[in-house]
Amino acid sequence: MWVDQASYLKRTATAMTITSSGYVHALGAAEADGAIAIWFHTHPGVDSTPSPSRHDRIVDDQISGLFRLRSGSETYGTLIIAPAGAGYAFTGSFENETGEKAPLDRIWSVGEAWRLRQSFSATYAPADPIFDRNVRAFGPDIQRILGELTIAIVGSGGTGSAVAEQLVRLGVRKLILIDADTLSETNVTRVYGSTPTDVGVPKAQVLAAHLRQIAPDLSCTAIQGMVTLETVARTLRAADVVFGCTDDNAGRLVLSRLSTYYLTPVIDVGVLLSSDAAGMLTGIDGRITTMTPGSACLVCRDRIDLARAAAELKTPEERKRLADEGYAPALGQTEPAVVAYTTAAAAAAVNELLDRLIGFGPPDRPTETLLRLHEREISTNHASPRERHYCHSSQGKWGAGDATPFLEQLWPAD
Repeated sequence: MWVDQASYLKRTATAMTITSSGYVHALGAAEADGAIAIWFHTHPGVDSTPSPSRHDRIVDDQISGLFRLRSGSETYGTLIIAPAGAGYAFTGSFENETGEKAPLDRIWSVGEAWRLRQSFSATYAPADPIFDRNVRAFGPDIQRILGELTIAIVGSGGTGSAVAEQLVRLGVRKLILIDADTLSETNVTRVYGSTPTDVGVPKAQVLAAHLRQIAPDLSCTAIQGMVTLETVARTLRAADVVFGCTDDNAGRLVLSRLSTYYLTPVIDVGVLLSSDAAGMLTGIDGRITTMTPGSACLVCRDRIDLARAAAELKTPEERKRLADEGYAPALGQTEPAVVAYTTAAAAAAVNELLDRLIGFGPPDRPTETLLRLHEREISTNHASPRERHYCHSSQGKWGAGDATPFLEQLWPAD
């Protein structure tokens, strides 16, 4: 929120003075939004650094009390920006009423391009030599960012396990794996890292054990549970990016809302194999939908069967009754799946992450990629949010964060 021009008392090349009328309205907006107000200091000189100056500290001392009072928050945030090449460098901190400070150590920007910047004071170890071929392709900065991102994968089956293995081999070292099911005999043909001896073991645990064999330094949280349960869904708040590799519509509803309420990029992946009455394969379709602020959610794109999602949220007894009565005939059916096609869709999804980080694709990035493998065709598209839907900017839900109830939706009992 910019300071009004009339609120500047002094503006020179090296200093400025601003009246409280220039920012008090922003503090009221922060209070109404339940947000923490952050004061931006700028060090615009070509050779400047974002290290705190004596004047910065004086200003922080003068306004921190007013910021807390008018924003209704116990915390005062400060951010210092300076130019750095084509981008910027920063330092920052959050200070409570007792004067204790916690550093603001990273800024994660999500739009058409995704950028992770770490504090000017951060130190980095050189890239592990095992990633030499990666570094030759996209440089050491991207390699470092891959190692810093926390990525959640919802679904540890054929698609999710393929996504996870590719991410770990690329250098991702912080993962959250979520899957409610245990490994079945038919899963072994698609789930990376699984063997017949793993049958009956939770899928997320099987995948986590496999990934740790590849990368012993991997930090991996494996959760056996459904993302349609609030306690499980809340763990996704810790993720910078989420891959949706679940085949249930109710789970996709949760991920769709998460992308809006927490500004968390969600890459949703789907694979559909179609056959004729004789059982002959007629269609091999993959879909990679990327949800970021300004793009349509899965509901707006009609990628979710709302009736089926509602049925999936019911108890097993209620599901059986609906199926018996013909209201939910698809529930309980086993869909065809083949490792070659789930892997192809997973690779396209991981490519979407890399393009958003690196920028090798067109500047006007599509928000959906469609694979028609049976026709050897790839197409892309854009879609905008429907007006008055929660993902539309006019509804004020972008970055709304924690709400009551969580994500402003109803949840079944755990």
